[in-house]
Amino acid sequence: PLPTRLSRIYMHLGAIIGQYQPDEVAIEDVFYALNVKSALKLGQVRGVAMLAAAVAGLEVAEYSPLTIKSSVVGYGRAEKQQVQHMVTRLLELPAPPESFDASDALAIAICHVHTVGTLSRQRAAAR
Repeated sequence: PLPTRLSRIYMHLGAIIGQYQPDEVAIEDVFYALNVKSALKLGQVRGVAMLAAAVAGLEVAEYSPLTIKSSVVGYGRAEKQQVQHMVTRLLELPAPPESFDASDALAIAICHVHTVGTLSRQRAAAR
């Protein structure tokens, strides 16, 4: 049942956060899906992920798919294969990530690093 799966996701994310001790969390923002049921389930999983981060005292940054793709590929409507290719190049990986989910997660991290760096430089320049 869905509540059991959400509980499992929460517990596993809590364990991963405890093991790796991240300073921040970046997550893909809500997007519009054709399948309403899938969109609702994805929203519930996002909520659980955000809750796990918040309980651990971590700030959560949210990025739209368009922003993520623009940051990594330079084009907001890029295809999954293009994102995977650029993630592989930018991170100098010996082979592409095995799944599009993995390359998407790495793309979100790259977008976050770029965004935080840009904001930091802008703040420094404003001083």
